Amino acid sequence: MVKVLPPISVTGHRRVFGLWDLLALLLVVATVALLIEAGRVAVAPQHPVGQTISIDPVNLPYYALRTTLRMAAALACSLLFTLTYATAAAKSPRAEKILIPVLDLLQSVPILGFISITVAFFLSISPGHAFGAECAAVFAIFTSQAWNMAFSFYQSLRTVPVELKEVSYSMRLGPWMRFWKLEVPFAMPALVWNMMMSVSGGWFFVVASETISVGSTQLALPGMGSYIGMAVQEQNVTAILWAVATMLVVILIYDQMLFRPLVAWADRFRFVQESELLPPQSWVLTTFRRSPILWTLARPLSGLRDWSFRTFPRGQESMPETAPASRLADRVWLAAAILVPAAVAWRFLGPMMAGKGLDGPLVPLGLGLLTLVRVMVLILLASLVWIPVGVWIGLSPRLARIAQPVVQFMAAFPANLLFPIAVLAIVHWRLDPDIWLSPLMVLGTQWYILFNVIAGASSIPTELRDIGTSLRVRGWLWWRKIALPAVFPFYMTGALTASGGSWNAAIVAEIATWGDVTLRAHGLGAYIADATAAGDFPRILLGIGVMSSFVLILNRAFWRPLYLYAERKFRLS
Repeated sequence: MVKVLPPISVTGHRRVFGLWDLLALLLVVATVALLIEAGRVAVAPQHPVGQTISIDPVNLPYYALRTTLRMAAALACSLLFTLTYATAAAKSPRAEKILIPVLDLLQSVPILGFISITVAFFLSISPGHAFGAECAAVFAIFTSQAWNMAFSFYQSLRTVPVELKEVSYSMRLGPWMRFWKLEVPFAMPALVWNMMMSVSGGWFFVVASETISVGSTQLALPGMGSYIGMAVQEQNVTAILWAVATMLVVILIYDQMLFRPLVAWADRFRFVQESELLPPQSWVLTTFRRSPILWTLARPLSGLRDWSFRTFPRGQESMPETAPASRLADRVWLAAAILVPAAVAWRFLGPMMAGKGLDGPLVPLGLGLLTLVRVMVLILLASLVWIPVGVWIGLSPRLARIAQPVVQFMAAFPANLLFPIAVLAIVHWRLDPDIWLSPLMVLGTQWYILFNVIAGASSIPTELRDIGTSLRVRGWLWWRKIALPAVFPFYMTGALTASGGSWNAAIVAEIATWGDVTLRAHGLGAYIADATAAGDFPRILLGIGVMSSFVLILNRAFWRPLYLYAERKFRLS
């Protein structure tokens, strides 16, 4: 059953104001100040690119603040999208048939594709002011976070144990109360983990989201991404080093102020399992729990929650039987879901694609095959490196406790900060960009493989390890019979995520720039990036369509069957 820890009691705290109150109020005041700053910059006028960005290191704290606010806004939008979209897909069989394939398609669309299509709309919201540009940047970061979180929450809702559902029905919990009392707590540990991974993906694309160039539209918002882009353009190594140091501090603060409290709080909802690892701790969460004043201020929110539980109707005493679906209604629903978007696409995209000959699709198809080869080879090489390392770390609780925060930190670090070093090395040694730019695609996504393998190795039952030791199972036999089968389902999750991330990273990795030096690798990512810079919307749409097709076919024909096989064949329970 789910372990739910009661909140720390504040009975007996008679002091009006104490140390915990001081710390908590400081955090609250800082949060309010950030929200006020976000509102101020949203209504400020939008300045030209040249007047917006300066690579003077004295501006880095302010730029880091602006980027942090955009990341937080995108994360809030992603969480709202997850709780609504994924819930609708999990609760309605008819909606599921449409929403899940659409979600699969959305996560295959490259982020530059979303930017190029939506930037004009967002800029028209508030002409001359920064609000529209800020919305465009937040939306770009949102597209790198939301899909992964939605899939995680959907899968959790689909796998709530039947016993827990029966208990909720026997207690006559209504749909609203069941959602917040059972389903959200059950999904929270996995959701928090995927939030961390999604934010890591957002950091990788922070340069593309804050420096937008689509045809004649040139947009640069003050932030770490635009600072890095300007430093690369001016070949300022010192500014790059300052940006690296600042990003380290920002990611550390993000981890301490947001993710560690979430991980420590979500631990109360995990299934009770024997583990040698100590429960996660967070000084921020401890501060909020031990502050009587904050508990008093939070009472109105608790009252509102309780009122919503009393207002919405209670449920029935037994689980409802699934009513047989009408085939005619399903067919009508499916036909409408296909024909309406197709008609809209034909109406708006048809004129843009007019005049494209047969050679049009053949070029991106060939480039897509090159990118496909790069992705598969890189995933294979990363697997050969990180599977042994992950198993070694995961089998040692002490090493796992040290390595997991380090891996999270490395996953959150924007790997494109290292691109200028790669460009200088390739130019200096006259290397082939088609080969040596390829590793940049997997720099930020390889950590998904490592972290999931660590989790898989940590979950190997002690009894299984003891049996292998008593039978003297060693060497390759131990890997083949114990280690690899145990971590394979977890590895498939990491490899699937890393593959999708590598396709998206191809857009910024197959073209690397350092000042006036630009290196290109032949591939679909470079094709889409060039089309976006030129504002060639037919080519942009063609490239997005080809990349989405490659990702969907690869997922359906290769990764999904392997994932299901691993889940069916090698799960330990």
